Amino acid sequence: MTVRCRYRSVLSRIASACLVALVVFACAHPALSAAQTAPARNDEVAPAPPRRAIPAIALMLPLASATYGRASSAVRDGFLAAAAAANQQAVVISHGDNDVEAAFAQARDTGARVIVGPLVRDDVKAIAILGIESPLVLALNQVDEGVSLPANMFSLTLGVESDARQLAKLARDSGARTVAVIGVDTPLQRRFAAAFAEAWMSQGGAAPISLRFDRSPDTLVLLKRELAKNPVDATLLALDGADAALVKPYIGTAPAYAGSTINDRQPRETLRELEDVRLVDIPWLVNPDAKEFASIAHPSLPNATLDRLYALGIDAFRVAQWLSEGRLDRIEFDGATGHLTLDATRQFVRESRVLQFKGGRMVPAGSP
Repeated sequence: MTVRCRYRSVLSRIASACLVALVVFACAHPALSAAQTAPARNDEVAPAPPRRAIPAIALMLPLASATYGRASSAVRDGFLAAAAAANQQAVVISHGDNDVEAAFAQARDTGARVIVGPLVRDDVKAIAILGIESPLVLALNQVDEGVSLPANMFSLTLGVESDARQLAKLARDSGARTVAVIGVDTPLQRRFAAAFAEAWMSQGGAAPISLRFDRSPDTLVLLKRELAKNPVDATLLALDGADAALVKPYIGTAPAYAGSTINDRQPRETLRELEDVRLVDIPWLVNPDAKEFASIAHPSLPNATLDRLYALGIDAFRVAQWLSEGRLDRIEFDGATGHLTLDATRQFVRESRVLQFKGGRMVPAGSP
């Protein structure tokens, strides 16, 4: 009897010790304890994998293009910097020179409410004429003359045509009635000069005198004689900064106007040669320390052209965000690329800052 009692007592102590050990182990490993101590059930279903988040915005750019990759990277970086400042995200889709339609299909497959891109004019045209069902599209270039935007497509661009139209109005409002256009035979400057001439004549101005620029001294002297023989009220310089500085002493005293291509970090000596020339450029370059840009990263880029593309990315995100929220009515705001207004054709009209060179610096036009 005594042995049996002692045996029961030992078993009781062993059981108590095991129970204590089990409780201690379970407390130290709560995740395991729940799984190991719960009774098995045959009807339990494994938890479903987390659903993939559908992006509100897909950014589609020719990042793999040898020709447009660098420009695309600047747009992407500006777009993502603005998204980060707004605590938002976007999916980025890269494509090359000849596969924009495949990239567009990939962007559609993400389920995004807005696709931003294409960037290249020919790619915008290709997507515009596809005629397939898609979410809203914010193209970053314009279509060719005579090609209409589909009902779901909007256009936000840095086209030099905006600068040209603004300068034509500025010259006309300043009292000019005759104008000369001095330019070079490059695609960009031809587009700029043609847009200026069209806007100028649409406002009642006479057809501009067209003069070709050449750096040779003999050609510059002939240009000066031509302007002396046929004086005009204003001159448009369809040139970059270095060429504009070279021709400036030969054009006389008539007011001179130029687009943003004249402003590309020229040395102070060159800027002094451009005294009194009026130009237009984007707020991101004119006033980079403005409070509205304080939350957005401002990297040091190799040239002003990339700066402008970075600014385009900033404004593209802002517009895409509004579109993704269903804001399809009138949109008007002061952005990094200028004052932007959505018109009836779903294109953004852009108005840049008007500036003037004074003493080797750019100042607001009309400053003393």
